Amino acid sequence: MIIHRQLKLSDSNSFFLFGARGTGKTTLLKEAPFLKDALYIDLLNADQEEQYALRPTLLIEQAEALDEGQWIIIDEVQKLTKLLDHVHIILTKKDIRFALTGSSSRKLKRGGANLLAGRAFNFSLYPFTSVELGDRFDLMEALQWGTLPQVVSYQSEDDKKRFLRSYSQTYLKEEILLEQVIRNLTPFRLFLSIAAQMNTQIVNFSNIARDTGVDPKTVQNYYQILVDTNLGFFLEAHDRSVRKVQMQSPKFYLFDMGVKRSLQKTLNVPLTPRTSDFGDAFESWFICECFRLNHYHETDFTFSYLRTKDDVEVDLIIERPGRSPILLEIKSAERIDERHVKNLIRFQPDFSGAEFICVSRITHPQVIKGISVVPWQEALAYIFGGG
Repeated sequence: MIIHRQLKLSDSNSFFLFGARGTGKTTLLKEAPFLKDALYIDLLNADQEEQYALRPTLLIEQAEALDEGQWIIIDEVQKLTKLLDHVHIILTKKDIRFALTGSSSRKLKRGGANLLAGRAFNFSLYPFTSVELGDRFDLMEALQWGTLPQVVSYQSEDDKKRFLRSYSQTYLKEEILLEQVIRNLTPFRLFLSIAAQMNTQIVNFSNIARDTGVDPKTVQNYYQILVDTNLGFFLEAHDRSVRKVQMQSPKFYLFDMGVKRSLQKTLNVPLTPRTSDFGDAFESWFICECFRLNHYHETDFTFSYLRTKDDVEVDLIIERPGRSPILLEIKSAERIDERHVKNLIRFQPDFSGAEFICVSRITHPQVIKGISVVPWQEALAYIFGGG
């Protein structure tokens, strides 16, 4: 069964397509009608990588043989960044278009790679969204195993666990060790486990540094590696002052709940509703879903969280250009009462004109003291469907 992705690629301009390993970048390109006749270069293929490494001008020669307007796909372009210089030459001389994929932007950014001076658009691909999966989407499955395409294709839980464990090891081997991102894997392995455990929580670089035996700057670098390899993102503290003194450190969210549980080594631990772990998983999944949809819909929303010194928190603030902001409380409960929305009520005087929404697993909407309480499906449809 083909699952249609929400990402809309450009069929008239060259582009980079970034995304973590296993998100389906190659599949998406191969299924795109405008790329069906493209010249395909796979740099994960050792023979092809060696061929272009020894003679990168081959790319120019192949482009010369193509008609105007034709496409060339270069898969995992970060494996051979010097090819981008030749891509740039081709783009300036002939109407040839490129689809360039990469699981990591780190090597491109840090290595001074030619990013084509704005001639190529940037897209990102993520694990499946609930909208993409449609009737196949199961919230409990998403919270326990994530929504990477390969995981979704497996029927048995044992196979899902095996894949996720293998995925974590492949990431360490191919993205970190072979690419020489860091030389000493031992503290980084420990960091990954701690980062998974600290998912959805405010990041304290100093505490994590003590736990891993490295300095805080190294921990910051480790987190940046996760960002650059598309395994997660920061949620910054809200930057608008309110009457209450605020916390300023960011939170960090891993990009997929299955990978998070694999890195934390909790794949064999049941995820049970009405527990704090389940609540954290639901919050993480929902914020990741918003992050993905923001990119796919190109809405240019800005996300942040707000927590005061006395631990009054708003899980997510969405600032929408030209529209009022939305303050979201994310609750995994199936029944909601005033206790669940008390934080939003407390912040109502500080955000005049804002919308206040509690996202939950209820089945029917309700309103509590001006707070809209809605099922998560309706919340996503409202936020990203135009309202």
